[in-house]
Amino acid sequence: MSTLIILLWLVNIICDTVGQIAFKYAAVTSNDKDGRYWQKLFGNIWLWLGFGSYFIGFVFWLAFLSEVPLSQGILLGSFNMITVMLAGRILFKEHLTPFRLLGIFFITTGVILVGLT
Repeated sequence: MSTLIILLWLVNIICDTVGQIAFKYAAVTSNDKDGRYWQKLFGNIWLWLGFGSYFIGFVFWLAFLSEVPLSQGILLGSFNMITVMLAGRILFKEHLTPFRLLGIFFITTGVILVGLT
């Protein structure tokens, strides 16, 4: 893979991970006992950071897909599941069960195999 493809892929992964984490923060911090959840959610800066991050990631995803075959791009794109799981573990203290760790192993192995071709 060329440096450009790797750069596009990494920026997309970062944007997707930031977007997912921002959406989670928006959902958690907007939790309200007085029934104004949706009002607080749409006023939450984290929600808009997530949208912005997704938009930027979408642009880089299109650029990435213009450089690689779709079958390879989709498989490499699955790596974002790992970064989101690890960020969830670090930031939200979510549990990584043995099955999730096994999934991380298989996804990583698959991404490496696809990246080698």
